[in-house]
Amino acid sequence: MGEQAKPDFGMRMRRQREERGVSLRQIADATKISVSALEALERNEISRLPGGIFSRAFVRSYALEVGLDPEQTVREFLVQFPHDSVTVGSPHAPRLDDRTDTQGGRRRFAVVAVIAISLLIGALLFLTLSSRL
Repeated sequence: MGEQAKPDFGMRMRRQREERGVSLRQIADATKISVSALEALERNEISRLPGGIFSRAFVRSYALEVGLDPEQTVREFLVQFPHDSVTVGSPHAPRLDDRTDTQGGRRRFAVVAVIAISLLIGALLFLTLSSRL
């Protein structure tokens, strides 16, 4: 793995922790998150974290312990790790793209159109049959 121009998420978290002079053990004791999970976070080994809301909670707790804004840190985490296992249920997760939303809108329109046409045909049949009686 080569050096990146901009430090990755885990590296930034580690640097912030070291600048504050806080050990992983101190964070683990304060947050009740295992040292191994904190190490995985600093190494960007997201697959070793429990996923979903728990991963975001780990990031939020870690951020508080090292003096970072927890919500901004979670947003940065989601940007670097936009996987479903991390973002599921997050209000900070990127929204569905317009194409997906349009497809859902088209389906709703089709259902409404079929119902409206069925009602119209039913009304015409009723009027036709009742006028013959």
